[in-house]
Amino acid sequence: MKRDADRPMGRWTRRWTRRWTRRRADQEAGRGAGQGAGLWARLYGAGPGHLAGLVICFAVAGYAATRVVEAGIWLGFAVWFVGAAVFHDLVLWPLYSAADAVLRAPSRHRERPGGRPPLVNHVRVPVALSCLLLLVWFPLVLRGAERNYVGAVGLSTSPYLARWLWITVALFVVSALLYAVRRRAAGRPGR
Repeated sequence: MKRDADRPMGRWTRRWTRRWTRRRADQEAGRGAGQGAGLWARLYGAGPGHLAGLVICFAVAGYAATRVVEAGIWLGFAVWFVGAAVFHDLVLWPLYSAADAVLRAPSRHRERPGGRPPLVNHVRVPVALSCLLLLVWFPLVLRGAERNYVGAVGLSTSPYLARWLWITVALFVVSALLYAVRRRAAGRPGR
């Protein structure tokens, strides 16, 4: 007995289904854009809102670039930008990928009883946000820009470390509360 996939009708059905699915996805991507949205989505690959968002992002980036050039710090900015990209790709990415693999390893091999939600995202998100804040504000948090900051603003950088620590604690507390709520909801009967 032949399987359905081996029959000619099965192949035709699959081809028609794939074409219909692609056409439907094109229509979905262009919904709300008026006449010809399916053609737009087929040619561009996404809806007009996506293009508008990209244009806005490029406009903001272009404005920032003009401000950097006007300030006369474009060479330092270019060195910082390339250095940050290289540092991220060669140092930070392997570090946090390895840390994430270690964090996910215990839950990979055992089943969570009672449909408990995984803990990994409730640790991953606050750590990522805290590290991002530290990465952006590290000269002020670690008091490396004290002289320049006092000269420019007239204030000390001493409160930044405490504020960053408090924000980190708050992120972990909110994440722990969300985890507790999700775990309790998963333990209820009827779920």
